[in-house]
Amino acid sequence: MDIKQLKFLIALDETRHFGQAAARCHITQPTLSMRLRSLEEELDLPLVNRGQRFEGFTAPGERVLAWARTVLAAYDGLQAEAAACRGNLIGTLRLGVVPLSSFDPLPLMQRLHGAHPNLRFEMSALSSEQILEHLANNRIDLGVSYLDRLDNERFESLAFSETRMGLLYDQRTFNFGEAPLSWASLIELPLGMLTSGMHFRQSIDHNFHSRGLTPQPLLQTDAVHQLLQAVHGGFCCAIMPLEGGLERLTDHLRLQPIENARTLAPLGLIMRRGAPRSALAEACFALYEKSPAAA
Repeated sequence: MDIKQLKFLIALDETRHFGQAAARCHITQPTLSMRLRSLEEELDLPLVNRGQRFEGFTAPGERVLAWARTVLAAYDGLQAEAAACRGNLIGTLRLGVVPLSSFDPLPLMQRLHGAHPNLRFEMSALSSEQILEHLANNRIDLGVSYLDRLDNERFESLAFSETRMGLLYDQRTFNFGEAPLSWASLIELPLGMLTSGMHFRQSIDHNFHSRGLTPQPLLQTDAVHQLLQAVHGGFCCAIMPLEGGLERLTDHLRLQPIENARTLAPLGLIMRRGAPRSALAEACFALYEKSPAAA
């Protein structure tokens, strides 16, 4: 057994396709299949359900896959830890971010990459539940999520400043003057919203319902980019984080404050307390803790 076999197994899980997993690992599909069969023979366990195409993992395969992630994370952590001891950071920092977070990760990544040019970044849009699950399973190193249901015994966190809301719209279609908008004034607008299961949408609904208002959104989607496209096309307006910088995406967008508009729970940077915990995650966490405004 070697590290490459575990990487092949994880690539197959992430792509759910033999050919795509082989391409990701820069090998041929027959080589991938041969190495995985070799792993099965060594463990004396069937790991993969095979048909004309990939049909998932066996029950033992799922358990081995969990261990493979832990072993590979420990291996990558060892490499990163050794580099950190030499004063460098190498590897890939895996960051999960909830949709419509008011946190802009770009300045933090720029500072880290400027100090450590060999550092790479992998960013995923995940729900708050997925972020905690991925942190626990060591599939990401850091999360940006809501802190209201956080298990502080398992996770360490740094709270961000309060998330305020504004109305994002295209100035070629809408004009609301300069004053902050009231929630009552929004109720008759063509609104685009994230779907109801998402945390940011729950905060929007709470702000409406607590005032006795019931919105009837014109568009609902679980994809932020589709929501932004609809706003930019003048099809609707959308309630967004006020400090997210979305109005800078084009010259036509404007983000106008809404009176007394805040999310239900604070956002924060989250890192698991238990091992393995990468040197990359700790460096990022420490950088934000030391200088949150600059990061």
